Amino acid sequence: MTMPTLAVFKLASCDGCQLTLLDCEDELLALAGRVEISHFLEASSTVAAGPYDLVLVEGSVTTAEDAERVREIRACARHLVTIGACATAGGIQALRNFADVDEYRRTVYAHPEYISALATSTPVSAHVDVDFELRGCPIDRRQLLEVITAFLAGRKPDIPSHSVCFECKRRGTVCVTVAHGTPCLGPVTHAGCGALCPAYGRGCYGCFGPSRSVNLPALIPLLRRDGLDEDATERLLHTFNAPAFDKEVSR
Repeated sequence: MTMPTLAVFKLASCDGCQLTLLDCEDELLALAGRVEISHFLEASSTVAAGPYDLVLVEGSVTTAEDAERVREIRACARHLVTIGACATAGGIQALRNFADVDEYRRTVYAHPEYISALATSTPVSAHVDVDFELRGCPIDRRQLLEVITAFLAGRKPDIPSHSVCFECKRRGTVCVTVAHGTPCLGPVTHAGCGALCPAYGRGCYGCFGPSRSVNLPALIPLLRRDGLDEDATERLLHTFNAPAFDKEVSR
């Protein structure tokens, strides 16, 4: 019986989500016995041609070459899953979407004429059909294993869509906003991190992007009450998932 094939590709990113897969260690070894890892340059120089049963894509589309490459990847993928904030929302590099990229080029590079880049950094879903988006900067290893095993087993991944606030309550963490007046994006952020920052007395930074039910107009006055002016609120929202939160603000 032929084993299902798995491929992992990278676009514009820091490799952190691929490293999360490598960090699975024992679980990855068990998985390797059930699938053929056909393309994963972060782990092996062995490359087998597609088509592939499951493809994981990390990174955003930031160049014309990225856009063409992701179309080629989609063509050889039975199922395509994007992993991480870059692939699902454009990532930190999508901050350029709110500025003049040509000005950045002139300011940063001695020879800007050698730099070829699109005016925006966009998620993979803006270019091709995606079967599932796994959030996070970086992604959570437990959620990643759930997604991989679900697709290989032919079922829907069991990934929660509620907010980080649910995770705080589950682990018994006192609300940092209610108890200490700490600005926190937990009420509008997708669960998946285990409410790590609030567990250590810090407000959520929105690493996993907007949750399914987002009410930013209600949260922003609370952020202002807790000491964030308009510029500080904008900076808090313009980090890992800036375009996704910006879209929610404009609704």
